[in-house]
Amino acid sequence: MRAAELPEILRGRDFRRLYATRIASQLTDGVFQVALAGYVFFSPERQTTAAKAAAAFAVTLLPYSALGPFAGVFIDRWQRRQILVWTPILRALLVLAVAGLVAAGRDGPAFFIGVLAVLGVNRFFLAALSAALPHVVRRDHLVTANAFSVTSGTVIAFLGGGAGYLLRLLFGAGNGGTALILVVAAGLFLAAGMIATRLPRKLLGPYPSENAVPGASAPAEPRIREALGTVIDGLVDGARHIAHRPQAALALSAISFHRFLYGVVLIMTLLLCRNHFADAPDTGLETFAIMLGVSGAGFFIAALITPPVVRRITKQAWIAWLLGAAALSLLALGMPFDERSWAAAAFVLGVVSQGVKLCVDTTLQETIEDAYRGRVFAVYDMLFNAMFAAAAAAAATWLPSDGRAALTLLAVITT
Repeated sequence: MRAAELPEILRGRDFRRLYATRIASQLTDGVFQVALAGYVFFSPERQTTAAKAAAAFAVTLLPYSALGPFAGVFIDRWQRRQILVWTPILRALLVLAVAGLVAAGRDGPAFFIGVLAVLGVNRFFLAALSAALPHVVRRDHLVTANAFSVTSGTVIAFLGGGAGYLLRLLFGAGNGGTALILVVAAGLFLAAGMIATRLPRKLLGPYPSENAVPGASAPAEPRIREALGTVIDGLVDGARHIAHRPQAALALSAISFHRFLYGVVLIMTLLLCRNHFADAPDTGLETFAIMLGVSGAGFFIAALITPPVVRRITKQAWIAWLLGAAALSLLALGMPFDERSWAAAAFVLGVVSQGVKLCVDTTLQETIEDAYRGRVFAVYDMLFNAMFAAAAAAAATWLPSDGRAALTLLAVITT
């Protein structure tokens, strides 16, 4: 990101309005996710099991793995400004419905369907934000504007999580307190929609193709069903292209397998924080947040050390070293199932996870032809999230409620 460009970008009135819409929504995402985690995993009224943890992670990841590739079909047909206005309003209504279920103590299929709907709608909102950005900044400022928006949006989401935790302390950890947090989240989503109304209605497109012949009628867009079929065909083409590129296929196989193992360890971490490390469920949420924060620090360190390392050794060698470090850290630090040593292992796993991802991203960018890159990364995105959800589902079949499973951890280490 070029800091010299940022002041000029921020002087753009429409960019500031689009950015404010993003910030309001992602702040609310943090509040909503803490309320969700507190209710499903750390509520004093219910016992968290591996099966419930798996269901929650599957619901969280399904919109990203299954809906993500198809969002663009609709983003390119509906006015993006209207998407930014109405999706937060729809999310607010859905969150209020979820709040009603929480107040009634419901955590069955209806609850998870409501959460899935809230997260699914968010996929369209995020896709519309990305598609709208080129309409509010100059083309040569796009990289800086995108890096600033996405990075600061992630930071704001973490701050929203902190705000959600403070609201939990204020309202209480029970069903009533969680429902009140969700009501606050619904109000914040409405605010995000209201901010988006300040953008001109037709500013964000979509517009007819830039390559259209002047004076000629615009070509008819394919029907929704045909467009969705095109997305599926593109995913199949991407998979075939990967199959004929050994380096890309090996890189995707490595990160998919790693993502599965990482998912098992994360489910263990959640259960350990909920039922082993903490004296009470409410303090378990704080412990889990610390684990995530420590792992996040590992992500940052990986971003610093991976570029210079891969300039000296190959990306494949660095992936092998990272996976070896993960195995050794879990063996030395994970087996005691002690809170402090597990936190140290979480840091190492954060370095490993991000380091592997950076190498895989670069390998795909280098080895995949540009014409296939979008389709290949769509396959990559689906695998990345689906393997994590599969890990949660598999772990649910055998993990104990307190997460202490030495044989499972040993299997992860040796695999």
